Amino acid sequence: MAAVETIAAVATPPGLGAVGVVRVSGPLSGLIAEAVLGACPRARTAAFATFRDAEGAAIDQGIALFFPAPHSFTGEDVLELQGHGGPVVMDLVLRRVLAAGARLARPGEFSERAFLNGKIDLTQAEAIADLIDSATEAAARLAARTLVGFFSRRVADLVEGLIHLRTFVEAALDFPDDDIDLLSGPEVAVQAARLVDETRALIASARQGQLVREGLQVVIAGPPNAGKSSLLNALCGTDRAIVTAVPGTTRDLLREAIQIDGMPLHLIDTAGLRPSTDAIEQEGMRRARQQIQQADRLLWVFDGLADPEHRATVAVELPPRVPVTFVRNKVDLTGFPAGTRETPGGVEIALSATTGAGLDLLRTHLKAIAGFQGVDSGEFLARRRHLDVLERALAYLERAQSTLAATGAAELVAEDLRQAQRALGEITGEVTSEDLLGRIFSGFCIGK
Repeated sequence: MAAVETIAAVATPPGLGAVGVVRVSGPLSGLIAEAVLGACPRARTAAFATFRDAEGAAIDQGIALFFPAPHSFTGEDVLELQGHGGPVVMDLVLRRVLAAGARLARPGEFSERAFLNGKIDLTQAEAIADLIDSATEAAARLAARTLVGFFSRRVADLVEGLIHLRTFVEAALDFPDDDIDLLSGPEVAVQAARLVDETRALIASARQGQLVREGLQVVIAGPPNAGKSSLLNALCGTDRAIVTAVPGTTRDLLREAIQIDGMPLHLIDTAGLRPSTDAIEQEGMRRARQQIQQADRLLWVFDGLADPEHRATVAVELPPRVPVTFVRNKVDLTGFPAGTRETPGGVEIALSATTGAGLDLLRTHLKAIAGFQGVDSGEFLARRRHLDVLERALAYLERAQSTLAATGAAELVAEDLRQAQRALGEITGEVTSEDLLGRIFSGFCIGK
């Protein structure tokens, strides 16, 4: 990409810090270095310099680095000015750079230019943002693997196999009158089956990667005084929610992010659901029902002492599409054994949020229903869009495999294989759109 404009931004977080970095990328980077520093530093050599304003007065002192194209992160001329990390100092340096000919970069524009200039593919660009945003050690580790191209290589291997299979199918189309039926031999069927298996395996890895990146949204709901807030506190390991004997203590949503053996969980404690004329409580219940609709998993907590048959659930219409786990709380008071059992309504886990009895069973259950296999089972970090594309590619491959077995219609098989390859190209960015790029890079921080 021949970028006309030179961009600049502060690449370090806002606030006080020992070091702050202003990053510049584009064809004017060398001239801006001369204007601010008096001379452009030697390529890839750290130089101690004074950063000066337009009148020659010192703004700051620090380290300057210059990376000439194409050997830079963006593939363009890049200048980095590393000074003291005060927000006022960084603002003065940035304003000087902008006055010298740069414009303020959009969020993610440096990474976008690196992608458009072929320095990284789209999965690696997304991994940069994921690495910065990592909430767990496992997410950071998998994001780093994606950044160095592990996911991209898996996709590339799949595409290479697809191209190899397409050569046989295209040959059958090019030589229809040939005595040899190129599609009737076992090799084509074996290749198609292998591609389907490899795509399924890649989807399984991507699901693990998405789980590590995004986690599960778990909503804790149920009638008042069932122990919902106590369960939130027990899972968090801290007194996050107020717990009293007064029904309806929780009026608003309480959110807490935790992890279970590296699997992120987004817990949401909600107001107790019951008939009420209190306007505030009604609003709390409205918000609770809204969160239930959006949950990946609903933990319906009921009081095993006051309502052992959880009849209060009957009065509440749970959304049929939201998977639910029933939590029988207060086994420390009822003598009911802590454990997991199957009921007509679904899985029920008996526990005590107060003593912690049975809490590990709930943690194990949440990992199991999410399909989480541990942080060591992950290969790369993935996003929802990656899964959508892989599932679409798999559908094309399975249809091509079925057509091959049923009719051997080369035209139909060729089209499905072409669509599968095109879908896979969306992952790395070989096939993309400005709208997709806008959605991806707009979520980056400024300066990255």
